Amino acid sequence: MEPTTSHYLHIAAEIDRSIFPFFLSTSGKKKRIIEQSKKWCRQLEKEDGVVSAVVFKARLIPPGRGKFIEQRKDKVHIAKFDFAILIEAKTLETITALQNRSDYKEIETAIKSVSVFTHVVSATNIKHISPVNHKKQGVFLFNYFFADGLQQNLGVWEYTAGWFQQETGRDNSTVLLPTDRQKSKYTIINHCRWDKLSDILPSLIFKKSFHSYVLDNFYANNVAAMPVLYKIA
Repeated sequence: MEPTTSHYLHIAAEIDRSIFPFFLSTSGKKKRIIEQSKKWCRQLEKEDGVVSAVVFKARLIPPGRGKFIEQRKDKVHIAKFDFAILIEAKTLETITALQNRSDYKEIETAIKSVSVFTHVVSATNIKHISPVNHKKQGVFLFNYFFADGLQQNLGVWEYTAGWFQQETGRDNSTVLLPTDRQKSKYTIINHCRWDKLSDILPSLIFKKSFHSYVLDNFYANNVAAMPVLYKIA
């Protein structure tokens, strides 16, 4: 589909670090920031110009990072965000005004105070399969891409998107392009949804074509993907 005309604000944070690729426990500080953020987002959704405001809690880090990340360790922060917020608004002015408000500054400060690393970026939609449904629970992906070039990244994303549609039944995706690319740690952030883990994990683990088609194409085009799977908090 054509990209949306919406503007986005994405906040990602590492609060509870794990040596494992999954997040089984939730600290008290993370529970408190989740509840604070959910309350704030519910209020935001009542305002004119705000389409949605959703809080996410990480479930696991799936296979998919690929080999290119090893060559760029000095240039990229490896995404292990266990907490995220995504706000969609109708205009850039709405996002800009939101970031200047005292309640936003309070929530951002609160998130940073309990995090070891945070990443905040405003964005537009540059590629779009169909809208991501935030009205019901599911398995939500934020895939943090790093590439030597934006066009390389977009090209290989589009080239491999069909694999995910065919092999995992994915029928939605909103690709976020950071507004200030100099400040963003990532070239693009892909966001999409499945109904359940069994829709996506078996394909990533057991299908050889995930490596030979998807990951090998990422590597050949100097693209690193850092996927994290979430649920709505």
